[in-house]
Amino acid sequence: MTDEMSDKAPENIGTEDAIRAYKTILAHVIEQRPSGTRQRLADELGKNRSFVTQIVSPAYTTPIPAKHLGTILSVCHFGPAERDQFLAAYERAHPGKASSLAGGRRARHLSIVVPDLGDDARNAALDRAISDFVQKMVQIIAPGGN
Repeated sequence: MTDEMSDKAPENIGTEDAIRAYKTILAHVIEQRPSGTRQRLADELGKNRSFVTQIVSPAYTTPIPAKHLGTILSVCHFGPAERDQFLAAYERAHPGKASSLAGGRRARHLSIVVPDLGDDARNAALDRAISDFVQKMVQIIAPGGN
């Protein structure tokens, strides 16, 4: 092993362990939820189920993007203790990334009825468009928003 590799290895191992820690909490939470939770999470994120598998499974050390934390917390219905534990573990893995959520407003889940467009791709596109619209509206009305 070169000196350059040995310098990076301990940091990577620590980061990977920290990522596994918060993913283990998330995996446990999802296991306790109804069977459709993974699909609903994929739908809310505008991603496919394989993306959800990667961000939920501790076997994959792919980090969860901070921008998805609010959606994950909302869709998975974290209890207060689970939420605190998850966010603390996320903060250890990614210092400063989850801090805006820790004291931020809580999210809530809203269900609406929309027409079935008869095509999975078109339905997913409509779902993403609605989700994007709502996120943009929240940014506008939030204090300091544009």
